[in-house]
Amino acid sequence: MMEIQLERINSDYLFEVTNSNGHKVLLDNKSKTEGVVQGVSPMELLLMGLAGCSGIDIVAILNKQKINPQSLKMKVKGHRHAGEIPSLFHEIDIEIFLEGDIAPEKAKRAAQLSYDKYCSVSKTLEATATIRHTVFVNGKEV
Repeated sequence: MMEIQLERINSDYLFEVTNSNGHKVLLDNKSKTEGVVQGVSPMELLLMGLAGCSGIDIVAILNKQKINPQSLKMKVKGHRHAGEIPSLFHEIDIEIFLEGDIAPEKAKRAAQLSYDKYCSVSKTLEATATIRHTVFVNGKEV
């Protein structure tokens, strides 16, 4: 079981979410018309969770093969239908950038295994969104 706690921390839309280990995230309404946005939106947090989940998978899969990337970065773009309520993600595009001594086919396979088998976030989102990923190793698409 997982448990989080949410607390409203101002008179606007700012919330602090805390997990059972005490780690905190600020959430805010990025579509508000007044005031300053001071946190991530819940939908942005969902994309962050997707990137984090698959990032952990990719590093774990490569580490099992005695490969430790020098760096791993991602760009994740979530596409929603404007004006729909609820406005679900219908497409998610992910670019994965790995640096280091990594065979391109191993990098591509690690990403594929993450999205097809291991990443709970992507498996949850695939019910409503087409998830596509592209892998780059040392600046070259594989």
